[in-house]
Amino acid sequence: MTPTPCAVTLGSLHYDIVVDAPHRPAAGETVTGSAWRPVFGGKGGNQAVAVVAAGVPCRMVSAVGDDAFGPFLRDGLRRAGVDDAHVATIAGTGSGMSVAIMDVGGDYGAVIVSGANLAIDPGVLAKDALWQDATHLVLQNEIPEALNLAAAEAARARGVTTVLNAAPARPMSDAMARAVDILVVNAGEAEALCGRKVASLEDAGIAARALAERFRVVVVTAGGDGVAVAGQDISHAEPGHAVALVSTHGAGDCFIGTMVAELVRRESLDEAVASANLAAARHVSQPR
Repeated sequence: MTPTPCAVTLGSLHYDIVVDAPHRPAAGETVTGSAWRPVFGGKGGNQAVAVVAAGVPCRMVSAVGDDAFGPFLRDGLRRAGVDDAHVATIAGTGSGMSVAIMDVGGDYGAVIVSGANLAIDPGVLAKDALWQDATHLVLQNEIPEALNLAAAEAARARGVTTVLNAAPARPMSDAMARAVDILVVNAGEAEALCGRKVASLEDAGIAARALAERFRVVVVTAGGDGVAVAGQDISHAEPGHAVALVSTHGAGDCFIGTMVAELVRRESLDEAVASANLAAARHVSQPR
């Protein structure tokens, strides 16, 4: 039987409480919202789900607490078709959670509490079953860098490509930068990493080329303006798609998951980025 290539996602799982409000509150302000709902989330979980939604198998490495949120998060993975065999339940620890406030313009702000995501056991990275038929590892910054680095090094030892979505932005060690094969950041994260403001697709290209001096391949997303790619022998920009914005929530995770799925299918980077750009445009035009 021909093996089926897959992705591995190591990252966060959050029980998200999403609140609809006319605007996001300023300091000291109380805003009256119109609705709230629980949503499966965490950048790691959302990206794993997006990989599967794009048609590629994905294994999740994470942890939940032994609280009421844990079964909700496992069920979210399983209903989406993500393999949760490497998601641990940690006794005496709360699951990760967040509160996100969604305004009428479709933008949002969120606060996360990491909980069990900070207690993921690095020992799982030594299990051969985790890496069987895996071609790509997906990482984010909602777990400690030491764990990301251990995973990237384990992936490289097995010939697996590491994709890091450096979100939320934080300082990055040289060792982590060397371990990353493809860096994906949005405008704000690119600015935090290279100090160059990104307010257009042209700016995104400049930032991508600047970051490519430190990283092998860099993808900078610039919202509706599009996405720029840069590397040693790469410099490419993909314009955005004109859509009616409904909600930006989860657009970046949709982009990552779709891009990785296309790469697992052995599409070229340019083709993968183009597919992800279109998928993210469709995502923001749908209600959440």
